[in-house]
Amino acid sequence: MISLTGEYECKIDDRGRLKLPQKLIEALGNKRNLDFILNRGFENNLIIYPREVWEDKTKEINQLNIYDKRQRDVIRYFYRGATEVTNDNVDRILIPANLRSYAGIDKDVILFAYHNIIEVWSKDAYEKMISDEPEDFSSLVQEVFATITKPEKNV
Repeated sequence: MISLTGEYECKIDDRGRLKLPQKLIEALGNKRNLDFILNRGFENNLIIYPREVWEDKTKEINQLNIYDKRQRDVIRYFYRGATEVTNDNVDRILIPANLRSYAGIDKDVILFAYHNIIEVWSKDAYEKMISDEPEDFSSLVQEVFATITKPEKNV
């Protein structure tokens, strides 16, 4: 089971490569070759999925009905931009130009690791997103958890 956490400031080199921080390499098992799927995120960011996490996510997505327009759109939007990447011998991964453009990534990035994924943000977009923190975070947490822990009614 993968458990990731932390914020990491990184830079993209002139060839579009991102060096993964050593702490993340260690959390991912310190393997020589790490296989990932890099994809568009839900906001203007990217998500790095370790291969086994991607496989679990695609099992969920592949249960959707391709004959239903909304579900088909979810499938398309989920898979758009998905790119296989592997770290090189100095733990860099190549971020394709189309994905860098989508996320507005130039040089400075923030990797935001949580649960079993790593979000890749342009530093400016990440700082803007973080600065929009709600005044009453406690109420937000309470509201969100109330929606996922409601007891089911007997029908």
